[in-house]
Amino acid sequence: MTRANHFTRRDALRLGAAGAAFGLLPQAARAQAAWPSRAVRFVVPFAPGGSSEIVARSTAVELAKLLGQSVFVDNKPGAAGNLAMGEVARAEDQHTLILGHIGTLAVNPFIFDKLPYDPMKDFRPVSLLAKVPSLYVVRPDLPVKDLKELIALAKSKPGALNYGSAGNGSAGHLAFEYLKMVTGTFILHVPYRGTGPQLTDLMGGRLEAAAVGAPAVLQFIKAGKLRCIATGTPQRLAQLPDVPTVAEQGFPGFEMTQWYGMLAPATLPQANIDKLALAAAKAVKEPASVKLLETEAALAIGSTPAEFAAFIAQEQQRWKPVIARAKIKPD
Repeated sequence: MTRANHFTRRDALRLGAAGAAFGLLPQAARAQAAWPSRAVRFVVPFAPGGSSEIVARSTAVELAKLLGQSVFVDNKPGAAGNLAMGEVARAEDQHTLILGHIGTLAVNPFIFDKLPYDPMKDFRPVSLLAKVPSLYVVRPDLPVKDLKELIALAKSKPGALNYGSAGNGSAGHLAFEYLKMVTGTFILHVPYRGTGPQLTDLMGGRLEAAAVGAPAVLQFIKAGKLRCIATGTPQRLAQLPDVPTVAEQGFPGFEMTQWYGMLAPATLPQANIDKLALAAAKAVKEPASVKLLETEAALAIGSTPAEFAAFIAQEQQRWKPVIARAKIKPD
């Protein structure tokens, strides 16, 4: 018998082991495909209420249907979102996600001396879910009809006009400082403790202008209590079709929106990230999600992980010089 035809016990054992290993491959694939194996926790780093919760809850409901596991929203406010971001960065249960935000990802790294998380290393972007438009508004008796007239008025009286915000480092503060930077105007900042008091003074005539998220001011614009002179969105809003964007009024590329996206801890395997990203992008575009988001004038996006990562990097580049120029520090 030749060596080629000689089948030894060692050969049989070797072949058996290889067959066993091969048999495990489908089983491993099934185990990977079974993620998530239990309920998924979707952390929102802000208090209940407002656009962040609408985005998270509308996405969670549809995401649960697509993943075959419940997805529950867990609000963990504190320290401008830093507490929740730090906690989720260290989560190792493979079933904890977090709602990323313009503040926690593109602003906080430049206004806090130290963070309990690294926005680029501790998380993996999953999908950009939604954008909430920022609107530039003035009190109705201010003699300006559009952004160009506000700029002209501000330049004719440097420092005589003022604008309000919900506080230092708030989205409204950033939005107006960004506008000031690109238009070369000097308008005084008056910080408040929240959007409500700021709007009261704006409509009461004690402020001239503000940049505010659409959900908080659309009703006042439609009632004639505020005048919207520009939107921060790349395109005009369906709710305000006659109001031009900042970009349309002479500042190409200008965009100011509050945005929300899904992040996972960096330890979540790529296969799970890919599965989650496909489901999240689909979930936010489901009719029920879109309908809920429209109550906040929010725009459903749904992106790939690579697109979201590129968007975060772009936003960091946008806000770093604005924050440095305005010397913005948290309250």
